[in-house]
Amino acid sequence: MGVHIYMSMEQTRYSRLANITKMINMKLDLREVLEQVTIAISEEIVTCDSVGIYLPQKDGTFRGYVGKPAVINGWTLNMHIIDTEIDLLAKEVIETKKTIYIPDTSKDSRPDPRAVEGFHIKSLLVLPISFEQELFGLVFLFDYGIPMNLTDEEIQTVEAYVNMAAVAIQNANNLTYKERLINEKQLLLDVTRDLSMCSSLQESLDKCFFYLEKFLDNKNIGIHLLDPLAEKRIKPAKLSKESDWTEENWLKTHNKFKIDQSNDAVMQEVFETKKAILIPNVFEDDRPNHEVCRNFGINGLVMFPLVSMGEILGQISIVNLEEKAFFYSETQLQLAQSIVDTTASALSNLIYMEKQEIIIEERTSEVIDKNKELERVVAELQQLSREKELILNSAGEGIFGLDLDRNITFCNPAGALMLGYQTERELIGKSVDIIMSGNETEDKIIISSFLNTNFNSYKVFFRKDNSNFPVEYVTSLIKEGDKIVGEVVTFKDITQRKQLEEKIKYHAYFDSLTNLPNRILLIDRLTQGLKYAKANGEKLAVLYLDLDRFKLVNDSLGHSYGDLLLQEVAKRLSTCVPEDATVSRQGGDEFTIYLPNIKCENDILKVINCINASFSKPFNLIDNEIYIKTSIGISLFPDNGDTTDTLIKNADTAMYKSKETPGTSYHFFSEGMDTRTFESIKLENDLYKALERDELIIFYQPQVNYKTNKIKGVEALLRWNHREHGMITPDKFIPLAEETGLIVPIGEWVLKEACKQLKEWHNQGCPLISMSVNLSVHQFEQSNLFSIVENVLQETDLSPEYLQLELTENLIVKNTQLTLKTMIQLKGLGVNLAIDGFGTGYSSLGYLKNLPISTLKIDKSFVQEMLTDDAAAITNTIITLAQNLKLEVIAEGVETKEQADFLLRQNCYLMQGYLFSKPMKAEDIMKKYFY
Repeated sequence: MGVHIYMSMEQTRYSRLANITKMINMKLDLREVLEQVTIAISEEIVTCDSVGIYLPQKDGTFRGYVGKPAVINGWTLNMHIIDTEIDLLAKEVIETKKTIYIPDTSKDSRPDPRAVEGFHIKSLLVLPISFEQELFGLVFLFDYGIPMNLTDEEIQTVEAYVNMAAVAIQNANNLTYKERLINEKQLLLDVTRDLSMCSSLQESLDKCFFYLEKFLDNKNIGIHLLDPLAEKRIKPAKLSKESDWTEENWLKTHNKFKIDQSNDAVMQEVFETKKAILIPNVFEDDRPNHEVCRNFGINGLVMFPLVSMGEILGQISIVNLEEKAFFYSETQLQLAQSIVDTTASALSNLIYMEKQEIIIEERTSEVIDKNKELERVVAELQQLSREKELILNSAGEGIFGLDLDRNITFCNPAGALMLGYQTERELIGKSVDIIMSGNETEDKIIISSFLNTNFNSYKVFFRKDNSNFPVEYVTSLIKEGDKIVGEVVTFKDITQRKQLEEKIKYHAYFDSLTNLPNRILLIDRLTQGLKYAKANGEKLAVLYLDLDRFKLVNDSLGHSYGDLLLQEVAKRLSTCVPEDATVSRQGGDEFTIYLPNIKCENDILKVINCINASFSKPFNLIDNEIYIKTSIGISLFPDNGDTTDTLIKNADTAMYKSKETPGTSYHFFSEGMDTRTFESIKLENDLYKALERDELIIFYQPQVNYKTNKIKGVEALLRWNHREHGMITPDKFIPLAEETGLIVPIGEWVLKEACKQLKEWHNQGCPLISMSVNLSVHQFEQSNLFSIVENVLQETDLSPEYLQLELTENLIVKNTQLTLKTMIQLKGLGVNLAIDGFGTGYSSLGYLKNLPISTLKIDKSFVQEMLTDDAAAITNTIITLAQNLKLEVIAEGVETKEQADFLLRQNCYLMQGYLFSKPMKAEDIMKKYFY
């Protein structure tokens, strides 16, 4: 009866563990999963009065998250804080990451004395929630006046549930991290799209403020820009509409203190380093002007530089006006800086155009004023004195006069020189058409009583050699009394300014490193292409490319070589696309290709084949020859989306699929690409129930002494007899068990069942053979593996020398110190340790002499090929090495007599494989070897 109850408890425990694991992998709410963990612990450890899970806070304390009961002495669990400066027990658990049980708190000073006294705690169990040396939280179990008297088995049971909590928190952290990356990427796409559509400085700033407020949850944002006309001094430009300040008071306070980069240390540092600065408390930092901060009511601030093409445009400040703590994580700051950088690119051209409008307005005013003064001079042209003529000739702008027939009547030297004439006399009497060719109609004087001046912002004038140049010019009427007798034209050569405007326009739409269109221009072209394709029923494609191992080039050769590689990649990509296509650099090592007018899939494959052929040749970077490949994702309109964002995102998703599939350079997007198949999900769900349904079974493969032809031991091999699909091979479900974490409870079940079966054989008088059981990486990473093995041996009453645990080479070298410690503990029990598949890992042979192992297993890949010279040499070396180290050696996968005879000649006589027997059920082992 007792055995039945114990088995029932064990089955219930496995069921609970499987259920919690299922909840973890269904990605349920973390709180729901951890609540189930606390419920399972409280149901297992009925003598404890309270179970609580505490998670770390930013200030270093641990706050209650979930537990039973929800209210203790009138306090809810989230009101409970664990201060490690007072609770020395919690501090020790955090530092050692080991479980500590105190059966009698009166004899131990480490627990928080306030809690011990307040809750009358007599015994206390504290466990770390950790995984791969990373701490996620703490678990507390305690009583109210009656000691729990926990056994080692109960503590190990709690540890098993706590391990599930660690997996849940890690999964939740990973999911949160992935979701944050997706949201951040989408946010930057939205920012880039919205800013690219802004046509004014005001509109761009409002968009920037909107996204910064949304992401940083702070509405007190102000921007300061360099004044292009005031010696590049910083000036307050715009305040967020939602700010707690009014713009009037904000500007008034600025006028009072006259703050700019010459007298503000924080601003100076931001401009010099071109990096953001976060100051949580301005009064604990010497750099901010404390008087200014007090007048503004600022307690903390973060300042971001506005940089475009390496030039400072200004800065954006986000401030804290409240008393509560002010802090942003590095990730938040980086994304906020990306929003600011995108804004800077959009502002650059707008600020330049605004500056030019101001300059033009000022220059126009100056020219108009000059022309008013010149009207009197031109009216008296016939009586012009030598003194007035000298004044005219000294003017820096070009000036010429016209009569009513539009013939040139005079011209100053500056004007003649700009027009390519040696003297002004060459122009006198000629028609103005030689200067303003093709513009006769629009340039004719409009004779009216109310029009005296006509300003033209930009036009082309022609030189003597018929070349042209851009000018700004103003025409003014010449009057004698009320009679119009002609007009005077004042002009200026603006060639340099137009060249600068074109340069700025280029950098706004092209990548400065590769000269390819940037994301803004790509989106514009793709948007226009979509409109055309929708209207004309055409198809188009978007290719998203990412260079494989580009980071290795940067890290090993330096960023200058990385830049050279990106330039060469841009050239090769450009030669592989049609003339109407667009190759764009997205940033980093990512490129996008827009292919319009796609008739069939072959149009895309031609481009991809060209790219692959081009990348098969090495890149010559100075004296270094680099081979690099690219992963490509493809999305199609209209099949995979009808917006620019959707097509780019889906091509990006398909690109990552290419990266995940070795040897594949490209993938077309499909709807199910980023989700597992229905069959895979169903198989995973069935695996959760396999233990409960008794579908898992163990087969045993004999290990034979070929010299004596007697069985020496067996290896336990897991099989799944699915109720619908029949026998499922391990290669299909073991990776799934590893991925979901089910391998831990399943592996423990295999260990226990195998040991029970071996003990049963021994009790029946069968030969005292050994049992080999494989350990997975996940099992070995469990902190309580030693306890599990020890308990299984005690429960089954199996002598340790008959159990052999098999580990892979890669498992051993993954964490040498932790691995060695656990192996020494297991060896101390008397358990034998073997290295499985020896020779296929990545480790050095030198570690063998330091490890407490007893057996090497030659991998079947060497056995199958060992009759060839190379494999034979490797096999001989492994056997000799094992013999020198006084280790047993077993050959796996022996299928032919020739292989067995060869091994025997090398003095390797322990073997397993199909030559002797396939894996078989326990009763078949009995019939074949024990009867």
